[in-house]
Amino acid sequence: MAKENLTSILATIVFALVLCGFYPLVVWGAGQLLFPHQANGSLIESADRQIVGSEWLGQNFTSAKYFHPRPSAAGTGYDAANSSGTNLGPTSQKLYDSVKAAVEQYRKENDLSADVLVPGDAVTSSGSGLDPHISVKNALLQASRVAKERSLGEDIVKAEIEKATARPSLGIFGDAGVNVLTLNLALDKRSAR
Repeated sequence: MAKENLTSILATIVFALVLCGFYPLVVWGAGQLLFPHQANGSLIESADRQIVGSEWLGQNFTSAKYFHPRPSAAGTGYDAANSSGTNLGPTSQKLYDSVKAAVEQYRKENDLSADVLVPGDAVTSSGSGLDPHISVKNALLQASRVAKERSLGEDIVKAEIEKATARPSLGIFGDAGVNVLTLNLALDKRSAR
């Protein structure tokens, strides 16, 4: 019995050292060595080297000179500590009313006629409430407003949209999406010139 207890205690110590010490240290070291940008949060810096966000977390932009992200239901909006969607089902009257109001607001702020179809990602939140991307169609519908507010040509703004567009993985998995933070920072940098 004592021999079995000693074996169990030694096995616990060995596994604790390997699985709680050595293995995490190797994974952390490999991440730092092979993928340092991603392993440290995919942080984005401004022109003056200040951290302004992460490539993977959305931020709320409300000024007319910025592209607007998807709506967020995470806490008070884009709160990573309270990541969540609305949890409203397709038959929910509350969801219907909020989407209808969001469509009207989107058309108004982007000066769109009533017959223009509004992309779903412009008026509904993502499952996490933290999605940093919008669809290319959503970005293109906002381009005219942003170009006018920044006194830039619409072709210049559309070129920046193209640069900020992430293509589907391996060309087939997922949809193309525009990273809103990256796009807005690129436009800020262009405006500063």
